[in-house]
Amino acid sequence: MIAIDSYAYNNKLATIHPLEKSLFAILTMIICLMSETMLTPLLVLALMSGGIILKAGIPTRLLAKLLAIPLSFLLISVLTIAFSLSTDPSGYWFAHTFNSITIGIRYPDLITAINLFLRSLGAVSCLYFLALTTPLTELITLLHKMKVPDIITELMVLIYRFIFVFLDTATTIRRAQLSRSGYVSTKSSFRSMSRLFSALLGKVFVKSQDLYNAMAARCYTGEIKVLTKKHPVNVKNYFLIVGIEIPLVLLNLLWR
Repeated sequence: MIAIDSYAYNNKLATIHPLEKSLFAILTMIICLMSETMLTPLLVLALMSGGIILKAGIPTRLLAKLLAIPLSFLLISVLTIAFSLSTDPSGYWFAHTFNSITIGIRYPDLITAINLFLRSLGAVSCLYFLALTTPLTELITLLHKMKVPDIITELMVLIYRFIFVFLDTATTIRRAQLSRSGYVSTKSSFRSMSRLFSALLGKVFVKSQDLYNAMAARCYTGEIKVLTKKHPVNVKNYFLIVGIEIPLVLLNLLWR
């Protein structure tokens, strides 16, 4: 998360208006999720990866690490869709029978699972494009201009802040445990991990109170105000967005 926040403020697309980046990412994500072909999510993934690496200047290694995070969840979801149980062994593309119960993969289920996997990965790449190129403060300002209720934007800011507090506290506790050989064996690792979680809850609660006291000391009145830079609107970027989205829509319509 710290790397994401750092690159969001320092990338080659930081001077682009946040509305243009948000519009591009959200429209592409919607088109990707609505696609019924495997080609569109692959193009979206390639397009967003190229924008993140080539245009924004984000390291390829960082993007690969970020994309690897949701892969475990996606694979579990895909496997539950691809594999099925039945007492009827007919219709399976690949199967094995145990005590009259057949477990295997049907070809339509496999295609559905692959489509779901690619669409999810393409949508995640759209979110990463927005997160890696646009700071949260600019997104909050954009949401304020769109008349989003203040309670929603304030919760976004606080949750985002507490993620860093949580990670920093967990890192500090784990570093202290490592210095005391808390992870030298499997047994000690489980013990240290349980103690980390128990200590983390109390420390994060205390730090959350400190954060609120700090906000109250700075005359917090129920509204979080952020200072952002003003970015010029580039009409060419809107034409570029239209030129990218229309072919993706046409591709979805032709391959239905």
